[in-house]
Amino acid sequence: MDSLDWAVLIGYFGVMVAIGVWSHKRVDDVGDFFTAGGRMPWWLSGISHHMSGYSAVMFTGYAGIAYQYGITSYVTWSFPIAIGIAIGARLFAGRLNRLRSRLGVASPLEYLKSRYNLPTQQALAWSGVLLKIVDVGAKWAAIATLLSVFTGISLNQGILITGLITGVYCTVGGLWADALTELGQFVIQLLAGVAMLATVLGELGGISALWTVWDKLPDHHARPTVGPYTLTFLLAYLFIKTFEYSGGMWNQAQRFMATGSAREARRSAGLSAALWFVWPAVLFFPMWAAPLLVTAEKPDASDAYALLTERLLPHGLLGLVVVGFFSHTMAMCSSDANAVAAVFTRDIAPALSARARDWSHRSGLLAARLSTVAFLGLSMAIATQVDSPAFKDIITVVITWVAGLVGPISIPFLLGMLRAFRRSGPTAALGSWAAGLFAFWLTDYGLGDVRLQIQIVSPVATSLVLYVLLGLVRPEDTAERDAVLARINSDDDGDGAGAGAAAGIPGPYARG
Repeated sequence: MDSLDWAVLIGYFGVMVAIGVWSHKRVDDVGDFFTAGGRMPWWLSGISHHMSGYSAVMFTGYAGIAYQYGITSYVTWSFPIAIGIAIGARLFAGRLNRLRSRLGVASPLEYLKSRYNLPTQQALAWSGVLLKIVDVGAKWAAIATLLSVFTGISLNQGILITGLITGVYCTVGGLWADALTELGQFVIQLLAGVAMLATVLGELGGISALWTVWDKLPDHHARPTVGPYTLTFLLAYLFIKTFEYSGGMWNQAQRFMATGSAREARRSAGLSAALWFVWPAVLFFPMWAAPLLVTAEKPDASDAYALLTERLLPHGLLGLVVVGFFSHTMAMCSSDANAVAAVFTRDIAPALSARARDWSHRSGLLAARLSTVAFLGLSMAIATQVDSPAFKDIITVVITWVAGLVGPISIPFLLGMLRAFRRSGPTAALGSWAAGLFAFWLTDYGLGDVRLQIQIVSPVATSLVLYVLLGLVRPEDTAERDAVLARINSDDDGDGAGAGAAAGIPGPYARG
């Protein structure tokens, strides 16, 4: 990178901070900080949902998969995500919006206290926070790895720089800052991705390379499933991603909660699904063609895209692509920080402290910002250890840890909103959660040489089966729980003032 590239990068950081400062004016209480007060346009919510769904891991871990195996990187990753979000648009997006508009909650997990009980809410909240610390730590490590390739700075210095910049704008501006920066980041990534695609096509002989390049690449590059990424893996990943991207990862749920109505939430999910169908293919093509242009130096080829960028792009465009790397990671990490802060402020802190249950709007907002900073700090600390024996490497964390743990956390949360599972109560929720976590430990650490698809599907499958069976064997539906489900499942999209109190949902910051 030269001075022009650095100018582009520094300018980008400056714009992100400026958006955060501007968004500060739109945040009056925790409802604004965590759900944008329910005033976010559906198209902004959809773009934000898309951008907050992936990070620089795409340009490191998944770039390595694309370099080594070809189009399976798209078929077994972004394609099932698009299908999963499309399914979630029908099943979950509208119901997640009604958590805010009908029940008056500001955190995705806030309704669990009435749907199940306090221990269930706390189990899911604590385990989810710990998972997100590790998950976001992997994302910081990924972007720091790319930064070290381009600038030569150390991994820890890269983690510190990106974490501090992200911390400024997401702490000051809340979900509004997240969504608006993600919109800007989407535009930047659009420009950077198209520039990279055009450059690679020019290097390979023009637009005809889109269909002629496959004859020059290894045979398996054109196979939809290859290596460890088999059809079974694809189906398992679709199963996982349907829950994860439909709200099981709380930052995704917040985007649906932030829209004005359930109908807008469904439109938001539809837009995100469409983007997942199309945009990753544009980003992946240069990675698929990379073996013809560069030789990866790392065993997992995670440096392939960075080497390709350095070789092909002129200064200025190189800086724009580096900004694109940052944009994805900062989008995901800032949205996760906001979601975790919501869960801590609204779910965990009130259970630990009577004073937290009586926070004023101002005190609650201060707590939200402080917990955002604390989460970012912890995840950055984890990032420095992501290549340790406990975590193995970045892609291992992203695929096995996240895919393995999101199921036990999301099954009681998402399925608990559906009338079909009204009989599944606290026993089913806690039993499925505990069994899913045990299945994760057993397949990842207790047993040796377990196939990848078994590792990622076992926890969520175990949780799903137990959640359904325990609900049938020991039904725990009550009139109060049925009343909560009735409000979530009603087709009327009206906000309904005072919904939180009407449904018996606690929370000092419920917006009425």
